Amino acid sequence: MIDVRQARLSQTGWDDDLVIEAGELPAPQGDQLLVDVAACGVCHRDLIDREGRIPFMRLPVTPGHEAVGRVRQAGPDVRELAVGDRVATMHRDHCGDCPACQRGDVSLCSAAAWVLGLLADGGYASALLAPERCLFRVPESLADSQAAVMHCTFGTAFRGLTRGGTELAGGRVLITGANGGVGSAAIQVAKRLGAHVTAVTRQERHAPWLRQLGADEICVDPGNGFHKRIGQQVDVVLECVGQPTFNAALRSLRIGGRLVVVGNVVAQKAALNLGYLITFGSEVVGSSGATPADMDRVFALHEAEPFQVTIDRELGIDQADEAQRLLKRGGVAGRIVLKP
Repeated sequence: MIDVRQARLSQTGWDDDLVIEAGELPAPQGDQLLVDVAACGVCHRDLIDREGRIPFMRLPVTPGHEAVGRVRQAGPDVRELAVGDRVATMHRDHCGDCPACQRGDVSLCSAAAWVLGLLADGGYASALLAPERCLFRVPESLADSQAAVMHCTFGTAFRGLTRGGTELAGGRVLITGANGGVGSAAIQVAKRLGAHVTAVTRQERHAPWLRQLGADEICVDPGNGFHKRIGQQVDVVLECVGQPTFNAALRSLRIGGRLVVVGNVVAQKAALNLGYLITFGSEVVGSSGATPADMDRVFALHEAEPFQVTIDRELGIDQADEAQRLLKRGGVAGRIVLKP
């Protein structure tokens, strides 16, 4: 057994704080790995989990799906990774056998059972236990906080922007929630892939930073009317917010454009005019987390021209509750990261 300190969520909602508990983890069995956590990002999905918006959530649970660390122990059936490897977490594992896995879309696996922060304890901890297929190698050159969040930010952005073989070079991309972790990553990914980028944010104070990241245009809009300024000229929208910006984002698309939803930060459902989709031939798709193959391409882009992986602040694991409440209040630039 391995001693561990974990932030625990026992009840959904905001009335009770996350509590730090001491516990023990068993030695890894089968294809499991025991990882000493060096850092774990705090994501908007963690807030969605806490609010009880995922019906199959298991409680109590340790939140966190953006962890990085080193393998301390490996189960007897582990094949690709080894003790001492530096690894980071994906959102969940995958079976390797279903049609999605066979074609390489492992984030769409229909048999995933180890969903970090929902069905299995995640990275708000000093150590975690996970199947080998829930982890991937990360370069030694990245700082712990950067390595922790690369999958859920740059990986999610890359997968959403390029899904279906989308070619961005010479195209126009709009990114909502551009000051957030995924949004700020998406600006950089889209620019590396040759796109003209419009960044949408609610607060003027974020504009200089978004320009520094590479945004060609900044649209400061606290409401849902930015499409009136932009017009129908965007090839691809990466929707990182959800209902508050969804319809303005949709109406910013050119005829035949694509809106890719990767964020849903509020509980309200978005109203969708189906006649509008038909008239303008718009495509609306969802996109989930990156695959290990996606991450190889992200790291290659980073090596060729390093990304700015923006960390808003680093907090101790005992400040996990404070970190989530800070994120809930909004205005965070980049990611908050917990370090054991």
